[in-house]
Amino acid sequence: MIRIKNEVCMRRTFTDPAVKRDDLREAALLVLKQVSKSYGATAALHGLDFIVPQDRYVSLLGASGSGKTTLLRLIAGFEEPDAGRILLDDARLDGVPTHRRDIGFVFQNFALFPHLSVAENVAFGLKYRADNRVTDADEIRARSNDMLDLVGLKGLGGRAVGAISGGQKQRVALARTLVCEPRVVLLDEPLGALDANLRERMCDELRQIRARLGVSFLHVTGSETEALKMGDEVAVLSGGRISHSAAPTEVFTQPANAETARHLNAYNTFAGRVANGVLETPEGPLRLPRDSKLVEGTTAEMSVRFDRIAVLAPESASDGRMGLPARFITSEFNGSTRLCFFRALDGELIQVLDHLSAPRLPDLDEGSAYELRFDPEDAILHPQRAA
Repeated sequence: MIRIKNEVCMRRTFTDPAVKRDDLREAALLVLKQVSKSYGATAALHGLDFIVPQDRYVSLLGASGSGKTTLLRLIAGFEEPDAGRILLDDARLDGVPTHRRDIGFVFQNFALFPHLSVAENVAFGLKYRADNRVTDADEIRARSNDMLDLVGLKGLGGRAVGAISGGQKQRVALARTLVCEPRVVLLDEPLGALDANLRERMCDELRQIRARLGVSFLHVTGSETEALKMGDEVAVLSGGRISHSAAPTEVFTQPANAETARHLNAYNTFAGRVANGVLETPEGPLRLPRDSKLVEGTTAEMSVRFDRIAVLAPESASDGRMGLPARFITSEFNGSTRLCFFRALDGELIQVLDHLSAPRLPDLDEGSAYELRFDPEDAILHPQRAA
């Protein structure tokens, strides 16, 4: 009863190296063009352009207050944009009532009906939607059971929603959305209410379910780890606009701008001006990569990954090479890694990551001075953009 698309065909379309990435735009399903939304004097979204291709898992990464929820609410029709257009298969969505948009929404708190059973929750949309309402009880039962089976809840249809776990509630919410076969499913921080072990398992299950159905997912999160793990494509929302949208590897290794780098929580960023062949920053002078085309007087930002920075004790740093003096504050143990925090001369915080399977940092004493160095070829330059 559930439509499952030709996975081989769809997989080739979006993963075959012969298919250029730009061709994905020809397969655009959901398109936002110059969308803006303000609340009083506060602009939540400002001239945003965004594409969700067909049959893709897209992660939208943004900090708290970046406009993530506003974007979802505009797509779903809970609110309308002040300007711009929202299109689904080239048909205008803005102005169309929520229940006629063919958009599914999985809420962070699941929003299940507590007085209905698991199966009744799943069947709710089939029985009460405005268009193509299903009235045949056998069809409703069959489609609901098929969907419960798909999300791993076979045999639990008779349970009360108050008698199932958090992970099971999330599956019910997902099944209730998917049973109506929407074109796009919006997931608002869907893993935020789950514990760490459940979150890890649900990551894999969400991807598998989406792939089987061939539905496009737009997964909104504030976790860079979750965004990179889940998305076939990752879009970073910053300042009311999409600052970068690409494959996860590209976003992580080659952030298009300093805003994207900061959202990844893996880069230190240094702002300055080019003078005498170096980038003069408040933290200290930084050497430029060999292929830098920045001219004297140019302002730019430089991004350097946490794990690309070396730490030298003062006696080891007296070789005349360029480095940043900083004072060690503390470290954070994360199992396989250790994140070390340093304070630069201007007071800025600099983070250095050590992989404990191959430790490379010296013993560090809190409050002591060190010198931080990195290969300029590991740095990413972001020339200041025109306003």
